[in-house]
Amino acid sequence: MAQRITTYVYAKDPVSQAGIIAQLRPRPEVDLVEDAGVDQAAVALVVCDDVDDETVRVVRALQRNGCPRVALVVSRLDDAAVFSALEAGACGLVRRAEASPTALVSLIRSASQGDGSVPPDLLGRLLEGIGRLQRQVLAPRGLTMSGLTEREVDVLKLVADGFDTSEIAGSLSYSERTIKNVIHDVTSRLCLRNRTHAVAWAVREGLI
Repeated sequence: MAQRITTYVYAKDPVSQAGIIAQLRPRPEVDLVEDAGVDQAAVALVVCDDVDDETVRVVRALQRNGCPRVALVVSRLDDAAVFSALEAGACGLVRRAEASPTALVSLIRSASQGDGSVPPDLLGRLLEGIGRLQRQVLAPRGLTMSGLTEREVDVLKLVADGFDTSEIAGSLSYSERTIKNVIHDVTSRLCLRNRTHAVAWAVREGLI
């Protein structure tokens, strides 16, 4: 049998919390933990009516307390709520009305594997919104979805390939001073320690 996924359930309303727990307790895929074990949970489920400021604070608090994967069970879910949830760091969403035991386990499993989960009817509009953001906001400013310019991405790729400053400058037809400034700007803006840390970050973000 596959290893059970340690899961913590949070709801401001204790009745809602008890309801979700009751649906999950019989499932062999899930190992529920209490408040004291939240830092041991692989996934946290937050049950809420809306993705409001309080929900965002709860998601971020759970992540700070050692639970890296947080998914939401939401009563009212629309395009704005999806963007707010993703911005807060949530990795999955399901409507409360559709939160059957099977749907909850699927949400938990996806979250534990690092995958995202969004109701299908909202996924298309989410992708459309991301495309619109890239076209209307980022591209005119020379930025990518990562917040880096194309030049910054090109420099990081060459750093990852082992090029030194003069080699990068020659390859991209910039001065060495410009390359040094690009690397300094990236590391400072993203709070990275050095070139190696910058490359590791870029790899993790899928940029190189």
